[in-house]
Amino acid sequence: MLFLVHTHDRPGALDVRMANREAHVAWLKAAGTSVKAAGPWLNEADEMAGSLLIIETADRAALDAWLATDPYQVAGLFERVEVAPYRWVINPPAEPR
Repeated sequence: MLFLVHTHDRPGALDVRMANREAHVAWLKAAGTSVKAAGPWLNEADEMAGSLLIIETADRAALDAWLATDPYQVAGLFERVEVAPYRWVINPPAEPR
């Protein structure tokens, strides 16, 4: 099952993001092919202000358990996290679903 994860950083927390970025990227890479897409979104000042992830996992409970181990989450970076089931329609990966 695919999920879209949209995180919003706490205002003024760019230092927290940068201090934990290397660990966060390593965490994403360790998830392997479960991470279909990942990257920061930018605010008006062209600074990282949150993240957008597309994750494939068995169900919402498995996703929530995995998200709880995100170094950004552990460091208290996020003001809020939005999660929704996702259906990939345009340009999906070549692998069967």
